[in-house]
This record gives sequence, C-alpha cells and structure tokens, in this order.
Amino acid sequence: MNFAKRLTIFLHKDINLGVRALILCLSGLLTGLTIAFPQIGFLQWITIVPAGVILLRRAACNKTKLRSLYFDGLIFFYSYFLVCYHFFLSMYPLDFLEGVTSGTAAAIVVVSWFGLSLLQALMGALVFLFCALLFRGRICKRVCLLKPVAIAALWAIFEWTQNFGWWGVPWGKLALGQTEYVVGIQNASWFGSYFITFVIVLVNMCIALALLKASKEKIVRSAAMVVVSALIFQYATGTLIWFTTNIEEGKVTKVACIQGNISSTDKWIENYDKMRTVYSDQTRLAAEQGAKIILWPETVIPFDVTKSSYSKYDDMCRELADETNTYILVGAYSTQDDLKYNSILCYTPRGERLDSEYHKRRLVPFGEFVPMRDFFEVVIPPLTKMISLNDCSEGEDANIISADGVDIGALICFDSIYDGLTLDTVREGADIICLSTNDSWFSGSAALGIHRSQAQLRAVESGRYIARCASTGISSVISPRGEILDEVEADTEGFIVYDIYQRENKTVWYYLGNSFIYLCLTFCVVAVFDRVFLKIKKGKKVDKVLPS
Repeated sequence: MNFAKRLTIFLHKDINLGVRALILCLSGLLTGLTIAFPQIGFLQWITIVPAGVILLRRAACNKTKLRSLYFDGLIFFYSYFLVCYHFFLSMYPLDFLEGVTSGTAAAIVVVSWFGLSLLQALMGALVFLFCALLFRGRICKRVCLLKPVAIAALWAIFEWTQNFGWWGVPWGKLALGQTEYVVGIQNASWFGSYFITFVIVLVNMCIALALLKASKEKIVRSAAMVVVSALIFQYATGTLIWFTTNIEEGKVTKVACIQGNISSTDKWIENYDKMRTVYSDQTRLAAEQGAKIILWPETVIPFDVTKSSYSKYDDMCRELADETNTYILVGAYSTQDDLKYNSILCYTPRGERLDSEYHKRRLVPFGEFVPMRDFFEVVIPPLTKMISLNDCSEGEDANIISADGVDIGALICFDSIYDGLTLDTVREGADIICLSTNDSWFSGSAALGIHRSQAQLRAVESGRYIARCASTGISSVISPRGEILDEVEADTEGFIVYDIYQRENKTVWYYLGNSFIYLCLTFCVVAVFDRVFLKIKKGKKVDKVLPS
C-alpha cells in the first residue's frame, strides 16, 4: 500500500471527541498567535489545515449531526479568539476604577476575556455549521474543489458580519497576520481585507483537501494548482500595485503626533500640571520643526471642555494653538444637545475652536456605554461599574475637519477596526486620516501591535496616509502602502513630525467597497437553494413511486 492510500485511510479513521478537540484547539491557538505576532504570519498558510481536515471530512458526511459540527467550530474559534483578546489580562488590576477591589478586578477581567471570546466564537462556529448545508448539496458534491471555496466564502462573510451590532468586534481578522509582509496586503486596495482572508482560508482548505484525497491524483493535482495560483495571484498583484502606485504626489503637509506617555491609570485631575507641561512642551517642539497640524491622543483631556467647569483645558488649547501658529486636534469629551461624545476638537492658529467636531462612531461596549444595562446590572453587576451612568453617544457622520487647507478625516480608537467607517470618511473627501487612540488600557500586550495593524489595513484600502497618535504608544505614520514610516515606541514620551501627502486618488476599493462579500453571499445562497431544490425534487420522485 503506497503512502497516499495510507494517509487517506489514516485521515478518514474515526477519532474520539478528545483528540478532535485537541487538534481543533491547537489549530485555533496557532492561528490566533499569527494575529498577535504577525512576524510569524507566514504560518497562516498552514495553521488552519488541521481544522480544515476535520471540517471537510465531517461536514460532508450526512451522519455527522449539525450540533456536533457546531461544537467543533466553537472549540476552534474559542481558542482562536482567546488569543486575539488576551489583552484583557493587561488591564488588571483596573486601578483606573475607584473602589474596585483586586478580587472584583480579577472577576471583571476574566468575564470580559472569556465572555467576549465566547460571544465571537458562538458566531464564528456558524461557519462550520453552514459548511454542512453547502457540502451536502449538488454543487459541492459534483465539484469537490468548491468545498474549499465555500469555507473561504463563509469565513469572509463571518468577518464581515462582525461589523454589525454592539457585539460585533472585527478585532481578529485573518488579514492582520499579513501586515508584516506589506506586499501581501496590497490587493486590499482592490477587493478589501476580506479578500485576503478568503485567500488564506482557500489555501489552507485546498491543502487539507489534498491530504484527505491523497490517493486521488486528479484532485490532489487540482488542489495544488489552486494553492499555487492563489499564492501567485496574491503576491503578483501585490507587487504590481506596489510598483505602480505613486504615494508621493500631491501637496505636502507636516503633521505631528504627540505621545505624552500619560496613561489612563493616572489620576487626571492630580496630573493636570503634568499633562499641560508635557503636551505643551512637545507641541512647541513639533511646531519648531515645522508641523502645521498637530494631533493629540484620544481623551488626552478626559473632561467635557465645552462646560465652564473645565474651561481651563479649553483655554490652554486655544492659547497653545495661537502661540505655536498651528492647528491642534485634541481628544476630549464634548456635549451637543445634552448628549455626551468622545470627540476630536480642532483649535486654530487664531486661538479659536472650530464648530466642526468629530464624534466617535463605534463605541466600546462596557468601556464607553453599557448595552442592555438593566440586564447586566442584574446578571453581571461588576461589568456595569466600568463606566458611569452617563453613557457616551455615537457620532453619526464622518465630519471632515478642514485645517490648513487639508481635509482631515478623523477616527478615534476602535473606529479604525471597522473598515466601513474609513470608507465613508474617504468618500466624504478626506485627503489624510488622523487617528487618535488611547491604547494605554492594554499596554505591554501584543494588542498594541494588533490595533496598529488594523490601521495598516485601513491605509491600504483607502489609499490614504494615516497619522496615528496613541497616549502611551504606539504612535505611527503609515503610508498608503501600509508601511510604518516612523513611530514612537510604546511606553515612551516623544513625537513624530512627518511630511504627509494630501491624496485625492481613489482606490478600486473606494468604488467597489465590500462587493467581494456580495459575491461570496451569492455563491452561498445559490448553493443553499440548489440543495433545497434537490430535496424538493427527490420528494416529488418519492411521491410518484408511493401508491396513491
């Protein structure tokens, strides 16, 4: 018996739940590590293979119960998201919350980490479940290679659905693992980052299919051709886009990012003098180096500067902008129509505060508002202690800020992980994107890099330079090709002054948006309807055979 047949027999043997769970868990953990540490992102091309072997084999078998298949998916995705959301551990002991004991802090951290991971896994596991619906239809049965396509399409759709609802958090996109190899993410400017996810899953599933069908030379050869073609397309198009895109055209503006290295755990009122001194001094130095637009981090002033009780903060910014003859974009709270917003305010060289403000459009659950507050106050009271009763409100528009002849598209913190917000911002006319974030919440964890990687994807998709300013790091200037042009390392005080080109070009993604996802949806819908049609057809044949 040759090796191919032995491999096929081995992979088709029944394995108990314990071994299957171990394989799925390891596959999920390894894939999650490529998100946390994109330096090993090249492993993404194989880390999902073990899970793929199990999925391809069990989903196509009519004897496999759907709940069992869903449980397989739950194990894989739960392991995966536990790695992606590990940053909750770095938030302990939550010393920025008054009156929280170490035990309560530990409970909040554990519930948040395991709870959010489980919430995402419950939705991700549907990928495994829907695979059975597609595999057992005529289309996938007739063309075996459509099974990897179906899994890749479902996975891309799942990532896309994470943009909707307060529970949707697209923090663990597979494309993030490729940001260390920027040539490989360039075609996000054509089809979006979900296409990169599609290709990664497709390659893994084709390898898994080849292993399962090792004794069938034709299928192995076809699967190998798909793998090679996908990889060539991925990097050939990336190389083509890289060398044909001129990112150094348009008017140049010197933009500065100020990183004061003052974390949210500091007592802000007690450290007012420190904050004023650090940001004022760094702003003056940046202005001396020619900066015209200066960006401060998210809620660097954690008070509502529009209220008279905090007017000294507003006065400080007005005077500093006037003194340095710069536009200063300041992260602070503001109130409009009795609604509280997490905002970016713009102060002009004339010492004025512009009426145009940007309000954060995607708030962090349990960080800036409590969803279903009445429910969680009864079920998990500690979670509702994360913020006060005065929830923030979501902004509704991109609200482009015009400063020094530049149309600035602003984003705040988690806004940057939702690709649709960046798309809206660019379509509203943004020449550059200024991103303010805090990130001191997960200082010391790989989450700092994950969050910055999200900005790299947004830069490629939108074709815009992104100036990213974080309170304790990592502050960066990112090119439209996703390159990190300059940065201030985490947990250090400093600033960046960089020449940023105002770009008016439009990427293919600007026009198409996430049309690729609609293609994936169309394929899945056709496959499902084909299965339903087949069942109806079989039912009619049975009716003809049965006696009347």
